Amino acid sequence: MKKVYGSAAEALDGLLFDGMFISAGGFGLCGIPELLLQAIKEAGTKDLTFASNNAGVDDFGIGILLQTRQVKKMISSYVGENAEFMRQYLSGELELEFNPQGTLAERMRAGGSGIPGFYTKTGVGTQIAEGKEHKDFDGETYILERGIFADLSIVKAWKADDTGNLVFRKTARNFNPPAAMSGKVCVAEVEEIVPRGSLDPDHIHLPGIYVHRLVQGEHEKRIEQRTTRKREDA
Repeated sequence: MKKVYGSAAEALDGLLFDGMFISAGGFGLCGIPELLLQAIKEAGTKDLTFASNNAGVDDFGIGILLQTRQVKKMISSYVGENAEFMRQYLSGELELEFNPQGTLAERMRAGGSGIPGFYTKTGVGTQIAEGKEHKDFDGETYILERGIFADLSIVKAWKADDTGNLVFRKTARNFNPPAAMSGKVCVAEVEEIVPRGSLDPDHIHLPGIYVHRLVQGEHEKRIEQRTTRKREDA
């Protein structure tokens, strides 16, 4: 089965529809599927629900889809760094389902493993627990969280072979593996596609069985928060 496509738009062809649920990898601006997000913007697909740790910044990442009002709902753990995200949420223009980061990652992983729900102590006694089933185990209270089963997952990896085996670069790994697992179809953008058999099996972070389509492209290395200090000899 062909997995390698010539562009992000080609890799998404036939997959996008209004009102769909997309699971996206990345943390801040690290490891985000920027090429695929730009292609979704250009396709004009609207009323989208995104499961993603956050929404990038105002002019990069999912933030570009907030600017064009293509996103209806965010399932996230963090709103900061994106003024438009905060503005739309506070004004009631955007639905937001807050999730603790670990819970969000596990919801994605659970969906990818065929697990419809799991119990966790995280969020018990807070607004996170409102309306959710509570159950006691060994004298401790837990809440039921549902696995995420997305229509599409979009992720960014460092290397891949043509079968879709993925290797992520250091912290850019973040939410990408569980996000990739949680979609009915997974499209991955990568920096490099290497010959089949050249990846050490012990170094593969996500097996190709989870990845349906691949696209290689140039990526912009943005720094979300640049922190510097003066040299001691200055």
